[in-house]
Amino acid sequence: MATIKRFEDIESWKMAKELCSIIGKHIDEGRFKRNYRLIDQLEGSSGSIMDNIAEGFERGTKGEFMLFLGYAKGSAGELRSQLYRALNRGYIKQDEFDTLFNLVIKISGLLQKFIEYLLKTNISGSRKNLKP
Repeated sequence: MATIKRFEDIESWKMAKELCSIIGKHIDEGRFKRNYRLIDQLEGSSGSIMDNIAEGFERGTKGEFMLFLGYAKGSAGELRSQLYRALNRGYIKQDEFDTLFNLVIKISGLLQKFIEYLLKTNISGSRKNLKP
């Protein structure tokens, strides 16, 4: 496996960025009417997936990275729950829900596989290799 130099090269981050963009477009189209609480939650959880991947990577240790990948995975679960609420309220159609839901599931799976890989590897992270 090639060494990742930037969080922008992480596949789950790229997919989370796309997911966040799709959610943002739905919000900008006014699909959620004036349900500002749900809008805020959708913005927060979708952004949190990609942000936690980035923050964990930039912290420079394997342990912190795995912790933040777990946070990102948690945000993915939160977003899935919010998508059900959006579907139930008629803010998104079933096919849109299915597309978003499947993308979140795929991201969550990638995050889990990444965590499992990091648990098995002896990579310690860039900050661990620094001398005081």
